[in-house]
Amino acid sequence: MKLKKQILLLLAMVVMFAAFNFSMYQLLTRRLSNNFSDVSQAQMIDVGSYLPHEESSDLARVDATLQLSGDLPKLDGAAALVPVYASIIDNVYPRGCVTFDGGSFSSDNYYGENFAPDSAMQYKNTVRGYQAIVDGDTDIFFSAGPSEAQRAYAEEQGVELVYVPVGLEAFVFFVNENNPVDSLTTEQIRQIYAGEITNWADVGGPNRVINPVSRLAGSGSQTTMEAFMGDYEIGGKSPFAITGGSIGFSFRYYMDGIVGNEKVKMLSLNGVYPSAENIQNGSYPVIAQFYAIYRADNDNENIPILIDWLLSGEGQQIIEGSGYVRLK
Repeated sequence: MKLKKQILLLLAMVVMFAAFNFSMYQLLTRRLSNNFSDVSQAQMIDVGSYLPHEESSDLARVDATLQLSGDLPKLDGAAALVPVYASIIDNVYPRGCVTFDGGSFSSDNYYGENFAPDSAMQYKNTVRGYQAIVDGDTDIFFSAGPSEAQRAYAEEQGVELVYVPVGLEAFVFFVNENNPVDSLTTEQIRQIYAGEITNWADVGGPNRVINPVSRLAGSGSQTTMEAFMGDYEIGGKSPFAITGGSIGFSFRYYMDGIVGNEKVKMLSLNGVYPSAENIQNGSYPVIAQFYAIYRADNDNENIPILIDWLLSGEGQQIIEGSGYVRLK
C-alpha cells in the first residue's frame, strides 16, 4: 500500500512538471520561436570596410577637382555616415593622412579606438562625437540634428555650431521579414511608441504583443524619433513585450546599405515606401537632412572650401554614391 502511494505521488509529480513545461512552452518558447523580434539586435558598422585610400574599401569615388593640402580638417560622424566622410577623405585628402596608434588598423576598432589623434579620420559616433566637435577635437562632424542635451552642452561651453545640410535621408521603421505587416501610418507608429497600440492585431497583423524598440539616448536615430513623436511621449511597454514582435527605427541606408540584414524589412509609411525616388520627390513622409557641422569660431581655411565642394555637383555625387540622396 505504501509503495502504491509512492508510485502515485511520483506520477503526480511527473504530470505536474510536464504540465508546467507545456505551459511555459506555450507562453514563451513557442511565441519566441516565431516572435518576429530578432530584427532589433544592435549591429556594429565594420569601419575597416570604409578606410580611405584602400583599394578594397567600399567607398564612392569621383574625379575630384579639389585636392586639399595644408591644415586638413579632422572629420568624424555618426555610424550611418561613415561611408560619406570616409569617401570625402578618399577623394580629396592626400594619402597618409589617416593614421593609427600602433601603425595599423585594429579589427576590434568598434568606436575608432586606435585612430591616432592626428588622423584626418576619426570615429566617435554620435553620442561622443557631438562632445568632440564642441571640445574642438574634431573639425567637421557629420550627423543628423542634435538632441536637446547636445545643444545644451554646446551652449554651456559657449560654443556656436554651424549646421550645413549636405544630404537627405529617410527615417524608417522596420520589422522582421516574417511579420505580415508591410505598412503603417505615422499616427499608428506614434500610438505604438506611446503605448496606446500594444498588439499587432490592432494594425492588421497577427495576435502578438508589440515590442517597440528604442535606441541609446543622444544617438541620431533616437533624437530623430523623439522629434517624430511630436505631441506624443514615448511610453513604457508591456513586460510581456519580449514574447511578441518587435518594431525598430533607424535611417534607410544604415539598414539597407550598411547593416544589410536580409531578415528585416522596412515598412511603408502612409502607403509610401522609403525609396531614393520617394525621398527625392518628398512623397515619403519622414525625411531627415543630415549635416556637416563645425564650430563657428574654427578658423581652418579648408573648412569652407570643403563645405562648398560638398554642395557642388562632385560633392553631391559622393553623397549619392555613398547610398544617400542628394539635395534637391
